[in-house]
Amino acid sequence: MDEPRYTRNEDQAGRYDRHWNELLQELRIAQTGVQILFAFLLTIAFTSPFRDADDFTHDVFAVTIVLSAMSMALLIAPVSFHRIVFRQGLRDRMIPLASRMTAGGLALLMLAVCGGLLLALDVVLVRWLAITIDGAALLWFIVFWYVIPARVRARSSS
Repeated sequence: MDEPRYTRNEDQAGRYDRHWNELLQELRIAQTGVQILFAFLLTIAFTSPFRDADDFTHDVFAVTIVLSAMSMALLIAPVSFHRIVFRQGLRDRMIPLASRMTAGGLALLMLAVCGGLLLALDVVLVRWLAITIDGAALLWFIVFWYVIPARVRARSSS
């Protein structure tokens, strides 16, 4: 026998407030990660070994730092959005858009982290092994960030 689903006794305004607070908690974690990654990437560009690296390394770096910047923009965007619409009674419109910005920012963050991993692994391993491990890491992210949650969601709605 199935257990009854958990429900809350809250009005729409309370639901919006709770959703916004939950989103902010999620953003705090993601924003910190992407900012640290971005700062790390910025320092790499100014090192002698990086200047002497091959085109592959420079290309991976360029893509990775752009992905990191785009991720940071999307993960910080809900804060800016909130500041602009604060006290306008627009949470019903703000929360779905902020949620999509967050989802996009997380997808870009996943790719940027894998790019950073590839840059680091390419220094200590042969390139084909670095690329293989990086591909496995990307798959790992996809499974834990998307596949498992999607399966839980699909099972709970049936």
